[in-house]
Amino acid sequence: MTINRDMDRLRSFDRWFSEFLRTWSIPALRISLAIVFIWFGALKVFGVTPVADLVASTVYWFDPDWVVPALGVVEIVVGLGLLFQVAMRAVLGLFFLQMIGTFLVLVLQPDVAFQDGNPLLLTVEGEFVVKNLVLLSAGMVIGATVETGWPRSADEKEPPAK
Repeated sequence: MTINRDMDRLRSFDRWFSEFLRTWSIPALRISLAIVFIWFGALKVFGVTPVADLVASTVYWFDPDWVVPALGVVEIVVGLGLLFQVAMRAVLGLFFLQMIGTFLVLVLQPDVAFQDGNPLLLTVEGEFVVKNLVLLSAGMVIGATVETGWPRSADEKEPPAK
């Protein structure tokens, strides 16, 4: 029957596509995060970021002439670590600190983040910050793929495969 054959083809495609997603979604997510961090960091390092004033006014207790480029360097380090999968635990620690730091705008500058003080009405800056929830969640997914435990000595056994 043609319906059964069509259903078999559909199931076959579904299995292939699911396997494709299992294989490539995490690397694509990791590389995408790396690109964003390297790009945004480079903008800060080279002094051409549109968020320099926002950063400077949020962490006003630091000199913006060095804190903005320093933040850019941290972002580039995170991006390179994600891209090349180097020191992933440390990189993800920096990632989470930087991401959490972005939410300071909501706390320290509600007048910049919210329209008329209404937390349901975001400004452009507020939207810029709140979208970081997605980046933070993406980092959590990447973190969930990092092997658990510290590097093992030669006499320790590998954990059972999942």
